[in-house]
Amino acid sequence: MDIGMQGKRVVVTAGAQGIGLAITEAFVAAGAEVHICDINDNFLADARKRFPGVSQSRTDVADAAQVDAMFADLAARWGALDVLVNNAGIAGPTARVEATELAEWERTIAVNLTGPFLCTRRAVPLLKAAGGGSIVNLSSAAGRLGFPLRSPYSASKFGVIGLTQTWAMELGPDHIRVNAILPGIVAGERQERVIAAKAASYGIAHEQMRQQLLAKVSLRTMVTAQDIANQILFICSPAGANISGQSLSVCGNVEHLG
Repeated sequence: MDIGMQGKRVVVTAGAQGIGLAITEAFVAAGAEVHICDINDNFLADARKRFPGVSQSRTDVADAAQVDAMFADLAARWGALDVLVNNAGIAGPTARVEATELAEWERTIAVNLTGPFLCTRRAVPLLKAAGGGSIVNLSSAAGRLGFPLRSPYSASKFGVIGLTQTWAMELGPDHIRVNAILPGIVAGERQERVIAAKAASYGIAHEQMRQQLLAKVSLRTMVTAQDIANQILFICSPAGANISGQSLSVCGNVEHLG
């Protein structure tokens, strides 16, 4: 089915792994022209083999100079942009607030909150040059619910909601839509690391921690990276033309965290 993304120019940050890879695949399958960035050379190499038509750069979204260089290259090559997906993010530490190191706090905020800011401020002129477009920010269920032992992560994801609502108001007159996606417990290696860290913190078994997490989800299930990619593709397509300023949960209804 043609969903109107053929030839659209798309940037996906952290697009070579996890959720980002699923997002990349969805846009490629829809006929879009995609650029991805990541900081992991192995993931980038794998993505290059899998998607030879997708351009890429090794870019740390928390580094303003690297972000500026990426968008300067895109401006020279494309001249305009249709979609920016601010997907890059890190889990940060699992610890009580008094045991959280300042460096861990600062790095989590830098990637999860400053990163979308740095990318968006450079993407907006290119989106305007295209006559409008779509920005999607990845928040989390932890962007609407408190999350014990995850202070930096939760703070950053709440911040993403504020940026999303503010940018939707600022950029709406330029026909640029801005939305946030709030994944719940996403199946995959990263989630297993989080579960392991929480299990160790509470002194319980890994499987027991998993079941405790799922008990807080109405559907009693994790979501997949493909679930997230599907929702993003929809809101960036013409079918989502009047969706902006929204925080859209894809989580099986996470009732609470902790």
